[in-house]
Amino acid sequence: MKKVLISKRLPDSVLSEARAHYDVTLRETEEAMNAEEVSTALGAYDAILPTLGDDISDVAIAGCDDLRAKIIANFGVGFNHINVEAAKARGLVVTNTPGAVTDATADIAIALMLMTARRAGEGERLVRSGQWSGWQPTQMLGLHVSGKTIGIIGMGRIGQAIAQRCSGGFGCNVVYANRSEKDVPNAEQLGSMRAVAQAADVVFVATPGGPGTRHLIDADVLNAMQPHAILVNISRGDVVDETALIAALQAGQLAGAGLDVYEHEPAVPDALRKMENVTLLPHLGTNALEVREDMGRMALANLHAFFAGKLVPNPV
Repeated sequence: MKKVLISKRLPDSVLSEARAHYDVTLRETEEAMNAEEVSTALGAYDAILPTLGDDISDVAIAGCDDLRAKIIANFGVGFNHINVEAAKARGLVVTNTPGAVTDATADIAIALMLMTARRAGEGERLVRSGQWSGWQPTQMLGLHVSGKTIGIIGMGRIGQAIAQRCSGGFGCNVVYANRSEKDVPNAEQLGSMRAVAQAADVVFVATPGGPGTRHLIDADVLNAMQPHAILVNISRGDVVDETALIAALQAGQLAGAGLDVYEHEPAVPDALRKMENVTLLPHLGTNALEVREDMGRMALANLHAFFAGKLVPNPV
């Protein structure tokens, strides 16, 4: 029976399936694996099923002299915590779990838009404080979303799901920037991220993470946004230059932000936590049981196919 290391606790149904097929070791901690632990695991297990935060860097991969592992079956669509080139150079197959996360992540993006535009977080804090004096005609006025222009940076699966929700559900005009030409119904591709930022009332960041997109949303893009506009990030934290975002918010260059991810997660800058016009969520993008079960089954399907000598369904 193949030995598999699962780096963090997964839903019970996923663990049961894993244990029915493999000799499973489950790490009983919420801490991510460090490079030394990853190096040791690569020499001790036939497969690793890691997730966000585990340090599968080039250093960790090079640190294993006697490589036993043949596959890294990531739990999650994002894999910027894995040095894929270094892994492949050592003969490791790397997989992920796209598709399963699309709708749930798009839903959280919409929640962040509405919470920030309609000042829902600020309003809830007011009610909980006991200081709410009752309904007033001009109290806590926010941005009316219906019919506005929505900008999307990155028109992959999640970007398209956001576009569908905004155009079909809110009657929004959708514009987007994408690395390649793409035909998306009811949406217009513009020539640059800056053009999208200039045109949109709400800008969604929906690109993959990794070195190629680090600080993609920089001061230039943020400064192009309209003063009443809001930024929503559900991609990876370091896609947005957090220092530049804080500066833009403090300067009133944009009206607010809705964030589910952070540049140095789980650390969140005090400046962001103190801003009433910023909605902060603890990386809830896929936090629904059925979604996490789907992700787990997809990760296991990659393992099953690999060990059966078949092509993996979701190679990176």
